Formats: sequence, C-alpha cells, structure tokens
Amino acid sequence: MRTPVTLLLELGVILAALSVLGTLARRFTLSPIPLYLLAGLALGEGGIAPVPAAGEFVETGASIGVVLLLLTLGLDFSPVEFTASMRSHVPSAMIDVVLNAAPGAVAGWLIGLDAIGILALAGATYISSSGIVARLLADLRRLGNRETPSILSVLVMEDFAMAAYLPVLVVLASGGQWWQATLGVLAAVSAVVAAFIASYRWGHHLGRLLAHPDAEQLLLRVLGLTLIVAALAELVHASAAVGAFLVGLTLTGETATRSRAVLSPLRDLFAAVFFLAIGLSIAPEDLVPVLPTALALAVVTIVTKVLTGWYAASRDKVGRRGRLRAGTALVAHGEFSLVIVGLVGTTRGILGPLVAAYVFILAIAGPVLTRLAGAVPLQPARRPGACKSRAG
Repeated sequence: MRTPVTLLLELGVILAALSVLGTLARRFTLSPIPLYLLAGLALGEGGIAPVPAAGEFVETGASIGVVLLLLTLGLDFSPVEFTASMRSHVPSAMIDVVLNAAPGAVAGWLIGLDAIGILALAGATYISSSGIVARLLADLRRLGNRETPSILSVLVMEDFAMAAYLPVLVVLASGGQWWQATLGVLAAVSAVVAAFIASYRWGHHLGRLLAHPDAEQLLLRVLGLTLIVAALAELVHASAAVGAFLVGLTLTGETATRSRAVLSPLRDLFAAVFFLAIGLSIAPEDLVPVLPTALALAVVTIVTKVLTGWYAASRDKVGRRGRLRAGTALVAHGEFSLVIVGLVGTTRGILGPLVAAYVFILAIAGPVLTRLAGAVPLQPARRPGACKSRAG
C-alpha cells in the first residue's frame, strides 16, 4: 500500500504548528483553543496556507475528538451525582432555551429569513459547544469546582434538546410532513432516555465487562464501545457527545481511573484536530460582509449565556465568582451550530456565512472570557478558613 506523501507532509506540518501554538499558549497560562481555531482559519480554503490533502483526515479526526472529550469528561463523574444535578437543573434548562434561542429567532426575522431559517438560527444561538467547554474545564483545572456540575447539566440538557430539535429541522427543511417530524422526535428522545436509564441502573456491570489488566485491551474495549454508542446516538438524531458522555459516566472506580490514563493522549491529539477543523470549515472571505451582524449577535448571546450559567450555578449555592465562571464557560459555540446551519444554510443566503462568523467569534471569545473570569475579584477577601470551597 502506497503512503500519500502529501498527506503525511501536511499532517506533519499541522501537528508541528499545533505543538508550537500550544506551547506558546501555555507559557502565558492561556487555553490553546483560540490559537488552534486561528490556525484552522489560516490553513483552510481561502487561507494563507491551505492543506487540501489533510482535509478528510481532519474532518474525521474532529468527530473522534469531540467523542473523546465528552467520554473523558464523563469519567470524572458518577451517575448518582450527575442524575441529582440534572434533576435540580430543569429550571436552568428552561431559562437556557428562552434566553438563548430568542436572540437567534429575532435576528433571523430582522434579516428576512424564512421560518426554517429562523428556526435554524435560533438553534445555532441556543446550543453551546460541548467539545470546547469540556476542553476548557480540563485546561483550566476546574473539573473539581463547585460550578462544574451546573455547567455539565446545562450542556447535557442542551444536547438532549437537540434530540428533539434536529429531527424537526431535518424534516421541515426537506419539505416533510408534521407527522414525520413527530415520529423522529419520539424515536430520538426515547433512545436518549433509554440510554440514560440503562447507564444509571446497569452501568456498573458494563465496567466489569470492559475491565482488563492490559492497557491495550482496555483502550480497545472502551474506545470501541464508545464509538458504537456515539454512532447509534447520531443515527437517531441525538448527539454523539451525549452517547460518549453516558459511556464515561457508567465507568467508575479503578476502571474509570485506568481508562482516563490510557485515553488522555488520544483525547489531546484529536481534541486539537477538532478545534483545527472548526477553523478549517470557515472561509475567511465569507466572514467580512456579515461580521457586524455576527458581532452584534455574539455580544447579545454572551450576555444571555452568562446569565444562564449564573442562574444555574446559583441553584447549587455557588458564590458570585463561581457563577461568573459558569456563565462564561457556556459562551463558546462550535460544532453543533455548524451542523445545524449545514442542514439548511446552503439554500438560505446569508445564514451560512452569518453562523460561521458567529461561531468563530464565540469560539475564540468563550475561552478568553472563561480564563479571565477566574481572575475577576467579585467578592471581598475572606479570612483563611472562612470558606472551605475554593470554587466559590
């Protein structure tokens, strides 16, 4: 089998560039995500150094990257803890829908989109990027913070909502009937609920089946099962990220600890590819005409996402700094917004470029704001020992 020289060369250059950018970001204690996104913009079609031979690999690697990010995130939580958090955050989910779908719907109406275009833009402004947020929490070492369960509850319920939203959008965009959309919603929601119940009740048996003393066998078993579950989730128009997260949630104890260790290098590699792919999917020349509109929409949804996270964290009695961290963590948008517009955007003029520009702005602004939120003093200093939690 002949190895394509161009592919190897382009991948080598990409990985070397990402290494340099990652080192540079961490030297200044920043997340490398914004730099990876800018690198993708530079290397994509219309950029300064396109990499056409590597495009297919990057696209496939991006899908694996978001799956690995959510799988390893799920490994850090137990089903009991997470289920309790989900129950308490149903009001947060309602606030999230109202605050963050409305700006997209209003903007779509103002720029003259049809009903399906308005529905698509509302979804694009509603859904945060699970992949970017998962990486941010790990990069900034906030997985143990008090506000993190609030953030994850909102994210997972957004992905659950997508299980109902996407079938409706797909059917309506293709000219289907309302009953077809209803059947799609019922199938997707039923599949997600069944998977969550199975994870909660019988997940401990899965851990025993996957456990193995050999690291290679453990890696193959856990990753293989995760990709199968992620594929099944996508098949019913649910999120592959939810499927991966549920697999991680079911693994506990030593199996979770060892799985996290063997998966971490793969996660870091494919996560970098995932962020690069977002940049690659956006053509720089498409951004300029819609930049003012995208910027205005981004500013509005930064405010609404911060309010959403603030409210969610307040339900868990988190302090003001923790609430701000929760809000800024939800700002980043990414893969799902692009998927949504990909379903309908090519036939609706400004919608595609607008969402691309909007996603790019928030995918960069989100990590920056999240990093800065950790340093903002919102409360007067307390005496040592006055508060047990560092997460506020």
